[in-house]
Amino acid sequence: MEIGQKVQVCRLRDRVSGDIVNKLGKVGIVKDFKMTDGSGVGAIVEFDDSTATWFFEDELKPVS
Repeated sequence: MEIGQKVQVCRLRDRVSGDIVNKLGKVGIVKDFKMTDGSGVGAIVEFDDSTATWFFEDELKPVS
């Protein structure tokens, strides 16, 4: 994954708020990376509605 790459939210690991559940299946752009729990890296994804949140890498898939 790279900054600027388009990705799709393909799954959610944890129970999350309804706002984030609504992002399932949506496409966004990777804006930055974030250390998750000391052993992993997540991606901060921005969507067309100008909202942004972070996801674990395995929750995202690249879009061509």
